[in-house]
Amino acid sequence: MGAGFSGLVADCIGAPTPSNPGLGDIPESCVAVILTHLDPLEICKLARLNRVFREASSADFVWESKLPENYQILMKKLFSECPQNLAKKEIYARLCRPNRFDGGNKEVWMDQSSGKIGVSVSWKAMKITGIDDRRYWNHIPSDESRFHQIAYLQQIWWLEVDGHVEFQFPRGTYSLYFRLRLGNLTKSPGRRRVREHEQVHGWNVKPVQFQFATSHNQNALSQCYLSGPGKWVNHHVGDFSVESSIEPTKIKFSMMQIDCTHTKGGLCLDSVLILPKG
Repeated sequence: MGAGFSGLVADCIGAPTPSNPGLGDIPESCVAVILTHLDPLEICKLARLNRVFREASSADFVWESKLPENYQILMKKLFSECPQNLAKKEIYARLCRPNRFDGGNKEVWMDQSSGKIGVSVSWKAMKITGIDDRRYWNHIPSDESRFHQIAYLQQIWWLEVDGHVEFQFPRGTYSLYFRLRLGNLTKSPGRRRVREHEQVHGWNVKPVQFQFATSHNQNALSQCYLSGPGKWVNHHVGDFSVESSIEPTKIKFSMMQIDCTHTKGGLCLDSVLILPKG
């Protein structure tokens, strides 16, 4: 409907006459109803047409139709604020921004077009073998991470990563990923480059095991050999469904390679991503 309505608007722009009413003559309530069928970017574009469209684009029921069904719960969790005190357009804008929770090591955001929720969990919120021992790990600042720092594994015999998140996801199906990269990232003057991959080793001997379990008895397990140095890869662990947007969903996830017959290293660990499927 968005494309058709945009074309209609283009045809109607011009000076109104008694026999040819203009866009400013359309009742604001009618415009607001039409806007509920458009996506947020189209609404914002049409708000610039004239006063009627601008006022209609601020109507609460227009933006409430773009919000997750449990937006009131999300607002109280993320901002400790009563949503009744805010315009729905302001709530939409706040949820679209990256919002930290649980000590700042977890982040949630809403997709501007779909209104669906995504969550990211930093490696800082996980229990990782030897993470504080600089013989094994380095903590490297990076603008390629939402959390502006990655964990780089130099070498280790036993690798185990465990984490969890509890969140009130809107109803739907979600996919869980580990965001990893083989090869360290360094910076040279004026440009970004990847260091030689001599430290990347051990990932082709035995596969890495990923798994998760939810509080609603949904489980997933996957295994793969890590390959493709020099690029970030979202390793898909599995999918889960949320049937209640009121009850929190608890998810425990892990990554391990515990074969001690060989060392492995040269791995960047950034985060776990939970994204709406499709």
